[in-house]
Amino acid sequence: MIASLARILAILRKEFIQMRRDRVTFAMMLVVPVMQLLLFGYAINTDPKHLPAALVAPTQDRFTRAMTAALENTGYYDFTHPDATAAQAERLIATGKVAFVVTVPSDFGARLLRGDRPQILIEADATDPAAASGAISTLGTVSAQALTRELGVTVTPASGPEIVVHRRYNPEGLTQYNVVPGLLGIILQMTMVMMTSMALTREIERGTMENLLSMPVHAAEIMVGKITPFIGVGAVQMLVILGAAAVLFDVPFVGSVGLLLSGVLLFVLALVLLGYLISSVARTQMQAMQLSIFVFLPSILLSGFMFPFRGMPGWAQTLGEILPVTHLLRLVRGVMLKGATPVDVAGQFGALAIIVVLLASVAVFRFRKTLD
Repeated sequence: MIASLARILAILRKEFIQMRRDRVTFAMMLVVPVMQLLLFGYAINTDPKHLPAALVAPTQDRFTRAMTAALENTGYYDFTHPDATAAQAERLIATGKVAFVVTVPSDFGARLLRGDRPQILIEADATDPAAASGAISTLGTVSAQALTRELGVTVTPASGPEIVVHRRYNPEGLTQYNVVPGLLGIILQMTMVMMTSMALTREIERGTMENLLSMPVHAAEIMVGKITPFIGVGAVQMLVILGAAAVLFDVPFVGSVGLLLSGVLLFVLALVLLGYLISSVARTQMQAMQLSIFVFLPSILLSGFMFPFRGMPGWAQTLGEILPVTHLLRLVRGVMLKGATPVDVAGQFGALAIIVVLLASVAVFRFRKTLD
């Protein structure tokens, strides 16, 4: 058969009409590239600045003030707690409220005037090694410049105070300590949302949902029955990932197993509810997959998994706080690497619980007792 231009144009016209009717796919073609452009162009920053820090300095003399001012002038340190005690500072870094604890001894100024080399302790939260590397690299030069002005003599990094850097929770700066716990949230996010949304949408496509809708059941009962098997699948995935983290990557686990499992199961519940909500919007499995990917992209970019969370601008951090995976990453890293207690991660549990309630409410509201 000889190719006909008229037939080709007719098929082409038909495809454009079908594309126009499939509004979700058409929107994804436009929205996803724009979203990636905005996130990579404006939100992603691999060299975070203005990291929160606590200062432990019993005697804040002019030399201590010069040091702290010099650290702040680098743009990396923001002393949100300038008069913390040692116990308060320990609490702040354990809960993730500060990224650094700077400890200056009480005899710092007196020893400098005697010509000694007093020590300054910098404790860095190294659960994310990339976030602290830039701030640590400036310490020697900064201290020498600051004290040269105060002492009136040239101070070099070799003759100035000794900067002792203690990388907390990850002394060797191993990236797997940061990446592998984070993969727990990312893998569950990718699989749970897509599996749930596509499985439920498949029932709508095949018509089996009509039989269920004809039964005398409530929307909430249908939702519970549908999502429960996927929660079980998520629990199995969780155990496999945690086992691989311990056996294959030697990631330390210093916290409570029960606390971690409780948090991850709450996260899985949020994911399957999100997948259920997507299935109530999508009309085909292709649309369900596209919407799942649309949700997945911000989750991997704005959660602190790939890029330092504190390096993002304020609006991006606000968006990141809405994502369930953001709070799971903090919970998992806190429990596994820091040995966090229930009080330490209460905020993450609270955020996940709120997300679960909101998703469940919207999913039930969106559920239709009859197919349009």
